[in-house]
Amino acid sequence: QVQLVESGGGLVQTGGSLRLSCVASGRTFRSATMGWFRQAPGKEREFVAAMWWSTGTTDYADSVKGRFAISRDNAKNTVYLKMNSLKPEDTALYYCAATATFRVLPRSRGEYDFWGPGTQVTVSS
Repeated sequence: QVQLVESGGGLVQTGGSLRLSCVASGRTFRSATMGWFRQAPGKEREFVAAMWWSTGTTDYADSVKGRFAISRDNAKNTVYLKMNSLKPEDTALYYCAATATFRVLPRSRGEYDFWGPGTQVTVSS
């Protein structure tokens, strides 16, 4: 059974940092693309970042480029999202996602097959 479990969310002040973790289990993700999405109240779930696990190639939404960084630890089967210079508009429920097969850094939520339950990030002004 495939499981993605996020952690690391919390309350932080504007300009602060957080590191989200996503532990993947139940299958190998070495050929998968891992993604981070977020959803604020009343808004659509939006793409944040993606990484092709095998090569570490990354892609970012323009709104987070230069502030967020996605990375992975092969030994721990874990993907991270380091978030710096946080803004109130970054407040959202953050989800980890994975594709079942290789896809070239998709940004559409429909291209991801597995999802975690999410972790809340709140940035106070």
